[in-house]
This record gives sequence, C-alpha cells and structure tokens, in this order.
Amino acid sequence: MTYGELAAFVTGELGEPAYRAEQIFRWLHGRGVTSVDEMTNVPKPLRARLAERAHIGTLRVDRVQRSRDGTRKLRLVARDGAAIESVLIPDGDKLTQCISSQVGCALDCKFCATATLGLSRNLDAGEIVDQVYRARALLAVEEPGRRITNLVYMGMGEPLHNYDQVVRSLRILTHELGANLSHRRITVSTVGLVPGIDKLGREDFQVNLAVSLNAADDATRARIMPVNKKYPIAALLAAVARYPLDRRRRVTFEYVLIEGVNDSVADAAKLARLLSGMRCKVNLIPWNPHPAAPFRRPSDAAIAAFQNEVKRRGLPAYLRAPRGDDIDAACGQLALRGGDAVVPLSVRA
Repeated sequence: MTYGELAAFVTGELGEPAYRAEQIFRWLHGRGVTSVDEMTNVPKPLRARLAERAHIGTLRVDRVQRSRDGTRKLRLVARDGAAIESVLIPDGDKLTQCISSQVGCALDCKFCATATLGLSRNLDAGEIVDQVYRARALLAVEEPGRRITNLVYMGMGEPLHNYDQVVRSLRILTHELGANLSHRRITVSTVGLVPGIDKLGREDFQVNLAVSLNAADDATRARIMPVNKKYPIAALLAAVARYPLDRRRRVTFEYVLIEGVNDSVADAAKLARLLSGMRCKVNLIPWNPHPAAPFRRPSDAAIAAFQNEVKRRGLPAYLRAPRGDDIDAACGQLALRGGDAVVPLSVRA
C-alpha cells in the first residue's frame, strides 16, 4: 500500500489514529519487516487485527549469483511461484539496483533475452518494492552499511506497460517515512510507449526518463523493436520533448549497438542529427549476447568509431561497460536461465 492507502485503511477500516499508520509504514517500508510481530511499538491487539485483515507479502530469494566484477543477480520468487530477476551493480561508492516491473515482457524487442519469455503477468507494487527490500536485507548481511544509491526500472518488463503499479511503487519508495529514495536518483526506462511517457510527465513527482531508441530511422527500429510500428520515432521524440525535467537534468537515450544493424559511422551521424537540439545524452550499449538472438556484438574499433562520430557532432555519448555479463545479468540478458519457464499471455501494448 502507498502511505495514503495505508492511512485510509488504518484510520477508516481499523478506526485507529493517524499516527499508527505512520508507525506501521515505517516498519514496512523503512525497516522492511516481514511480520507484524516485529512492530514492537504497535500494541499487540492492533498487531493481531492487522494479521487477521492483511498480510505482508514478500518475495523469496531463490538464488544469488555473483559476477567477477562485483555485480549480483537475485532470482526472486513470488507467492504464486512466478520468478523475476533483479541486479545490484556497484560502481565505487555508488550502488545501483536494476528492478523488474513484469514477469517477462510482451514487447518482443529482437535483441532482448527477456522478450523470449513473453509476458506472464504484471508485478504488483508490493512485489516491485520488495525487490529493493530483499536487496537491502542481503546487503545488511554481506556489506553492512552499504546503501542502494540509485534505482533503475530497467529489469524484466516494460515499466509503462504496468503503469499504475509502477507509479504506486515510486510513491512508496520515495516516501519520507519509508525508503526515502530521491526522485533524482530513480530512472524509469521505456521502449517508447508514448501515452505512458505523457502520463508520467503529468504526475506530481519527477523521475529521470530513459528511452530505448536503438536506431535513428523507422525502418531499422521497427525491424528490431516492433513497438515502433505503433509509436514511430517522430511521435516518440515529440513525447520526450514534452516530458518535464528541470534544466539540470537530461533525458537518456539508450542505444544497443548491433553489428551490421545500427553500428556504422553513417548510423552514428544519423543519430546525432536526429537528436540535435534535444537536452539529452546517449548511452551506448554494445549488444550483450544471448543464445536466442542471431546478432553479434560490434568490434571494439566499430564501437569507438561510432562513439567518436556522435561526440564529434556535439552529442554527449557514453559507453556503458557490460556489468555482470558472465552471470547473464547485463543489459538485455535477464531471462531466468536455469530457472522456471514463464507462461506467456497475449497482451497489447
């Protein structure tokens, strides 16, 4: 529950004073307790009523894999047996968690391993935020004092395809009585669902926006991202231009480099022209291999030439080094390998 939902439940249905909602919310989302019995400043009779009327749903940590570069991938299992993955990525003092918003994904990006799963179901807000709480519990054991500093909705699923639950999770995670994560350190990534971008821009909070672009022309993008047939590049960029960010922040365009598809110097020039004049930056991501796609990672020379051409034309372009690729935790590799299969549903974008 969001704080507002919990307050309404506690004061309305339970008839308790508002400060009890504050106490309970702190226990749930500040400390991440998994049982009402741990809420020691809540009276026992109220704890008993809470246990009767509600339950604390938690994900089970099924497996933790550790990469040679320090990245950790958590395989988490919900009450119904659905499995998802979440990744902890260290970078000096910064620790970023990449979280999932769906079990699988329906949008069929051709370079992405998650797309091979299809979509089983949306995660609810509790399952989204509990990825953070399970990671915090792991850190408390393995690295006491280490905190998650950044959060990216870039795991399994399309966040704007599960809009309501993602927004509820954002409200919970940023609430001052809970995890109190900064909006400035949270990024929501999308393949380009234009209505969702516009809707997110109208919320009463502001998070960073990342857009998976991956091509500078509609023909190429539609070939590797079927969503482009519904929301072509011109409509997508118009939505991005409408997205409200303060002057100190920029939209991020993610560009997965695939050999022979979108990695030429001509492609780089086309990309720079396309984004000219936009307040943005580009993250270049050399394709991370997985067995379900027939692509190849470009050579280091081709990657460098692409980046240099984009930068030469005045567009900030950063090369994202692969993290956790030895445990299938890098960008585009989350596919529950070695785990249970996802049973797909047919869902329209």
